[in-house]
Amino acid sequence: MLRQRTGESALLDFSESRGTIRCLEPAFVPYRPIDLSHLRVTSLEARPSKVDRSDLGRTVPADVTFATWLDSLPNVLAGKSLRELVDRTVTAIRRRRPVLLGMGGHVIKVGLGEMICDLIRSGLVTAVASNGSVTIHDTELAIVGRTSEDVDLALQDGSFGMSGETAKFILGAIAANRSDGAGRAIGRALLEARAPNASGSVLATCAQHDVPLCVTIAIGTDVVHGHPEADGAALGEASLTDFRILCAVVSDLLDGGVYLNFGSAVLLPEVFLKALSIARNLGASGDFTTADFDFIRQYRPSTNVVRRPHLGTGGRGFAFTGPHELLFPLFWQAVRSKLREDSINHF
Repeated sequence: MLRQRTGESALLDFSESRGTIRCLEPAFVPYRPIDLSHLRVTSLEARPSKVDRSDLGRTVPADVTFATWLDSLPNVLAGKSLRELVDRTVTAIRRRRPVLLGMGGHVIKVGLGEMICDLIRSGLVTAVASNGSVTIHDTELAIVGRTSEDVDLALQDGSFGMSGETAKFILGAIAANRSDGAGRAIGRALLEARAPNASGSVLATCAQHDVPLCVTIAIGTDVVHGHPEADGAALGEASLTDFRILCAVVSDLLDGGVYLNFGSAVLLPEVFLKALSIARNLGASGDFTTADFDFIRQYRPSTNVVRRPHLGTGGRGFAFTGPHELLFPLFWQAVRSKLREDSINHF
């Protein structure tokens, strides 16, 4: 029989012969309040502190400039990180390094498409990566000015995803020009069709300005894949072409560029990591910047966008949590304001 040794407070008694376990009473320890008379204290003045009074936020008049308001935010945690990301992005733009915008379909759904088009036209965004849902929402807005179904309602009678015009346009464009990649094929089709709202289409704007828009298509994840016009060979070839273009963009980005991932929790973080490995395998190297923006923190963006890419390098990753419709305009207005401020100070 195994029993507690002297001085131990074992709680179990195991009997080999009977194969049973029974609880024992714990040993009683007469604890007393600890003596703090010999505690070693430190100097507040000499102690390292993470927050200084100069980092605190302050109230500013209601009519100040955006730059002044931004500078009034606390220089702590996300406020500090935002400033650093803005500075790194501005540096990349000044050095004419790539700024790759990755996004999921929600970014288009919440009304940011026209802002992205302006960033593309002004040269602040030099390449775009997306999942397939971006092509759905962007195309629908371009051709009819509306998008985003009531999935809860439409799913009940099987009408969800059954828009014939959406499927015919997207699948037809890809089938006709699959070798161009999905992003370029759909963008050119919108321009050729003179889509009423093409000026606010990210696909059309990228095609018009010869900016890469690389679409990662995962068969079955987009509503158009359920239509009879869907051609697996065309979708696969177009998406593979876009992936290889993305690898070229990432290869260039490694030397001082920036990758911003807005709202893609799975596909783009995985694709970016593979493109990064290919780029390094082929000899690309350097320090760069990444950032993930999303509603909630997710494993893949936190790992594949923010942390892993910078292991063993001097690069830096950032993470911001909040609604795209607020964080996206805030970040880019900060970048544009910083660029303007630098230009004024330069002269």
